[in-house]
Amino acid sequence: MKKLFVLLLLGLLSLVLVACSQKDMESNTIATSELTEREKAILSTTSDKSFVFDFNIDSEYEEITVWVEKFESGILVDDGLGHITTQAGENGSIIFTTSKNDNEKQNIFNIGISTDESTSSIIISDTALEEMASVWNHIPEEKSLANGEVVLANICYSDDENGMQSLTTDFYDDVDGHMGELAEYDVVYLLKAEFLK
Repeated sequence: MKKLFVLLLLGLLSLVLVACSQKDMESNTIATSELTEREKAILSTTSDKSFVFDFNIDSEYEEITVWVEKFESGILVDDGLGHITTQAGENGSIIFTTSKNDNEKQNIFNIGISTDESTSSIIISDTALEEMASVWNHIPEEKSLANGEVVLANICYSDDENGMQSLTTDFYDDVDGHMGELAEYDVVYLLKAEFLK
């Protein structure tokens, strides 16, 4: 009985903390989600790389669109890899994971959008980048959605033997001004989102 009470209390506490974390966000913003160790463990057993973002928007927003753009040596080669649009809700999450299908030599991308109103997902694939090293990163802080589309994350691949580093944090503040950084990599995937009124 005591064990059940403690488990119930912990469950309620986690629900309150999750609800409070979304309420603490400014309106019309998106931020990297603070995951529990359990959530991190689940994602790490089901994917190679994973990104989770929480958003809080006004009711005037009607749709959320998320997609992946692919660049090769800094040149845009696919501007709508895995395009998904869903009905907006005032609170929600965007989930992006990657995994490899070694049998078919493909990278698998999973994009999910979960809101108060609905849940949508899409699975896409692209040619695997064998024998290339990769680095990845995501928005370093809460971002305003007032400026239209926002870059949420990146995965960069290179066969440079001298090593590489991820895109700078300045990239997320001024994407257009830092697009030259993409030329340093053989392939770059950018996860983007746009919230439409």
